[in-house]
Amino acid sequence: MTKRIALLFAGQGAQAVGMGRDLAEGFPAAAELFREADAILGRSLSTIAFSGPESKLVKTANCQPALFVHGLASLAALRTVIGEFPVHVAAGLSLGEFTAHAAAGTFAFADGLRLVAERGRLMQEACEHTTGAMAAMIGGDEAIVRQLAADFGVDVANFNSPGQIVLSGEESKIEAALEVARDRGIRKCAKLNVAGAYHSRLMQSAADALAPKLVSTPMQPPAFPVFANVTARPVGDPAEIRAALSAQVTGSVRWTETIEFLVDVEKVELFLELGPGGVLAGLVKRTRKDTPVLSITDCASLAIALAVLRGF
Repeated sequence: MTKRIALLFAGQGAQAVGMGRDLAEGFPAAAELFREADAILGRSLSTIAFSGPESKLVKTANCQPALFVHGLASLAALRTVIGEFPVHVAAGLSLGEFTAHAAAGTFAFADGLRLVAERGRLMQEACEHTTGAMAAMIGGDEAIVRQLAADFGVDVANFNSPGQIVLSGEESKIEAALEVARDRGIRKCAKLNVAGAYHSRLMQSAADALAPKLVSTPMQPPAFPVFANVTARPVGDPAEIRAALSAQVTGSVRWTETIEFLVDVEKVELFLELGPGGVLAGLVKRTRKDTPVLSITDCASLAIALAVLRGF
């Protein structure tokens, strides 16, 4: 493969019961990652990912490490059948930024898993101690959505794609913003089914507690550039990486700008989405519709991707 390839890794919300099961059954390298994760965490994360129940998988403390392992297991399965291939850049949505760094060798799998497990635990704890909510704003001008957030004292959590922005904050303030959103010219708005106010000031306790864990985790410059959610630019120095990963717990995920930069400046020619659901493929298509995206989540999607990749 000679084209410029970008790896994309899923964030919380993409999880689905059964994720990783057939990859683990079909690829020893994928199975080993799930076995190692169970041993490191001291609990059967693989059982939760493979068999659920969904009520357990959706818990922040479970789904974040499960997505981390699944993303890397998908990459391991791909490399088993196609061999090593050049990666130009990588990015991940929220939690996926940690997975991208593990794929790039910024930190070891075990260290990354411990970080992600702690991040999930701390964010779940922050959700339980606050009354937060999130809402999607569809079809509104960015300046209008930003002003809406400012007027009601909430934060802009995600710039997912052109015309798709997510607000996050105290539940009463989110509900108040929803009441006037359509009057402000936002075509469609809806409260999201989430446990709390991710990527908002209500996650500050989690960001503060995660920071020292990031400082104590061994890191090195990534083997290929990894883009930070909070800047939509690559980070390479370990100190810079730690700061970016800490800031993104409360900061905005600038995903639209990231995809635009990857296509327009980095000249990415193919995106490989590694994670369940195909959510990121949809966001890429809404941002730069002519750029090819292959989603790899299980053995069936891997087979489809291989047929395309062999032509590159």
